[in-house]
Amino acid sequence: MKKNKTIFWVATSIILIWEGLMPLGTLLFAPDYVNAGTKSLGYPDYFAYSLIICKVLGAFAIFYPKTPARLKEWAYAGLAFNLIFAFISHACVDRNVGFMLMPLVFLGILAISYWYNNKIKYAPSL
Repeated sequence: MKKNKTIFWVATSIILIWEGLMPLGTLLFAPDYVNAGTKSLGYPDYFAYSLIICKVLGAFAIFYPKTPARLKEWAYAGLAFNLIFAFISHACVDRNVGFMLMPLVFLGILAISYWYNNKIKYAPSL
């Protein structure tokens, strides 16, 4: 059980840093770069702001232990959709392999977090 919790917290912390803290830091401390990733894909400027807000809320929802289970499920789903669509956008627009692989790597880390969250939640109590 301790191993499962460790794996969950490491994976979830990586997601919190990548999907929560880094976009929030960009929004607060480097607003000139907020739309740097979405502008080249042809998305409007306001899309970057809404994407950052959703990413931050989702990352904190999966990280906070007392988040209701249904809200946590929606947060996992939202972050997964975000990463899948990031892959699709880069595959269709700029075809940069590095930009295409990065969302898939973090989707894998998100899947590990989700898997171990369920393992911990539904583990038989001793």
